[in-house]
Amino acid sequence: MAIFSDDTVYNEKPKKSKNPITQSSSIEYDKTFENSIRPKTFDDYIGQSALLETLKISIEAAKKRNTPLDHMLFYGPPGLGKTTLAGVIAEQMGANIKITSAPALERPRDIIGILMSLTDGEILFIDEIHRMNKVSEEILYPAMEDFFLDMTTGKSQTVKTMRIPLPKFTLIGATTKAGELSSPLRDRFGIIKRLEFYTIEELSKVVKRTAKLLNIEITDDGAISIARRSRGTPRIANRLVKRVSDFAIVKYDGIINQEVAETSLNTLKIDEFGLDTTDRNLLKLIIEKYDGGPVGIETLAAALSEDVRTLEDVCEPYLLQSGLLQRTPRGRKVSPEGYRHLGIKNVSIQGSLFD
Repeated sequence: MAIFSDDTVYNEKPKKSKNPITQSSSIEYDKTFENSIRPKTFDDYIGQSALLETLKISIEAAKKRNTPLDHMLFYGPPGLGKTTLAGVIAEQMGANIKITSAPALERPRDIIGILMSLTDGEILFIDEIHRMNKVSEEILYPAMEDFFLDMTTGKSQTVKTMRIPLPKFTLIGATTKAGELSSPLRDRFGIIKRLEFYTIEELSKVVKRTAKLLNIEITDDGAISIARRSRGTPRIANRLVKRVSDFAIVKYDGIINQEVAETSLNTLKIDEFGLDTTDRNLLKLIIEKYDGGPVGIETLAAALSEDVRTLEDVCEPYLLQSGLLQRTPRGRKVSPEGYRHLGIKNVSIQGSLFD
């Protein structure tokens, strides 16, 4: 039986809040909502059809062999369902799942503690695995390959190496930056798959499913309107359904149709491309201050008072995918499509036509 938790497994103390009652209630509500809409089976999981077919075969083969699944690595932009997919796999295997993230595994004893607590067939899910430190990563090598934990005791000439057997488990890693994984770690995964952005049709199904779970009536055109502005990402689609449902309940008759969806999303400043204020500010900054680019990502982060990781992990993937932004060796550039979307004339292109 899969166990979902957004908390890390070890060494995480809850942060104190100035208003602990409000924060704790909000966090509890968000987790309850997220867990309630997570698919539990492949039949409920929408999208990533090619990947699902591969996983179904691997799971069936593992069951017939009575062996654990191969270690898996899922990569791709955030919000596409990597954590959810790990939970579905655990559910299909009838196995428990422990969920943690690489930044929480700061010390070697953190990863050792998790490995020692695993049972046969259990699944360990590590999010942001590209951020795992070198020492913890090296501890994983023999654990993944031979199901042994290599430990040393003593000092200098009295050093002894012990090999402690581990239960046969499956490691599922998730990352938004597969290129930052070291080759030795990446090579130890038997299944490496990229999760793709969702189509409008797939997102429309996600929107309808979430609206049904929220007990909100939604029309086909209302679902498509939300799907079009969800940046190809189920997590964003689910968030927008919640926000639009608030408008539908308070300002309308409780039904989400095309007019309600588009009016609500316009009020939230999410345009027809799914861009929010931060995305548009990024494109406008490059155009107005840097003549359309190229300009370095660190410069953009400083000018926008945003973290570089936020721009790279949250803003850029969709802007690049949709062709609004270009990444060059010299920096970021706004594409002609980006100019058209913002309604700004590209003076450099116009000028070149008459040179």
